[in-house]
Amino acid sequence: MDNNEMHDTPREGARLGMSAVIGVALALLACNVFLFWRVHGLETVTSQWTATASQQISELRQAVATSDSTHVRNMEALRSDLEHQSTVTAGHAKIEAQKHAEQLAKELADQQQQQHQQVTSELSEIKQTAATTSTKIADVSSDVAATKSDIATTKSDLQNTVSELKRVTGDMGVLSDRIATNGKELGALRALGERNYFEFNIAKSKMPQKVANVQLWVRKIDPKRNKFTLQLLADDKTVEKRDRTINEPVQFYVTNARQPYEIVVNQVTKDHIVGYLATPKVEMARK
Repeated sequence: MDNNEMHDTPREGARLGMSAVIGVALALLACNVFLFWRVHGLETVTSQWTATASQQISELRQAVATSDSTHVRNMEALRSDLEHQSTVTAGHAKIEAQKHAEQLAKELADQQQQQHQQVTSELSEIKQTAATTSTKIADVSSDVAATKSDIATTKSDLQNTVSELKRVTGDMGVLSDRIATNGKELGALRALGERNYFEFNIAKSKMPQKVANVQLWVRKIDPKRNKFTLQLLADDKTVEKRDRTINEPVQFYVTNARQPYEIVVNQVTKDHIVGYLATPKVEMARK
């Protein structure tokens, strides 16, 4: 190797080192420039964002303030409306209460008037009823007095009628209590209540007619002589009473009677006999 080559090699190394240094410096410079612009851009963006945020915050505060003011106004308006409505409602309530009170007072007055009229009407009816009752009592008293007089008269007539009734001996030889010859006298005997009396009107027939607990047949009638022939059935025994006369006690006994039964015929016609059957009040077996 010659000396020139030996001297060129260090020089090239120095140039290469210098180039590397310059390259690094340029790279650093470029990096710093980039970082500067990057930081500048970030500051700009940050400033704009801050301004925008501040504006938005300010607008928000203003909106909140406006909203609060509106809310307050709305609350005041609502309170005012409520007070007004309360005043109006209270007024209406007072008016309605007054109307209701007037209506109740009117109804009470009407009811009192109706009750007064009803009481007056009832008092009038009571007075009228009392007057009518007094009149009726007077009439009843008069009727009672008249009835007492009639009873006394009837009793006297009954006594007179009974005293006039005859005691007749019957066809069996037993003296009868009393016999009746007509309806008046038979009524007097019933009034005495000493015996049971059963009236009859029997036609001449082959079929018997039941009177109380006795069966009767009319076999023959003689109206000219006031006589009749009678057949009777009692206690399963048939007895014929021949040619008996009117107002004559036709007597016969039955099992449960101590006193005889009596048939009294008061009237005879061509084909009928009219009279009554008398039976004891208390029946008992004969000894």
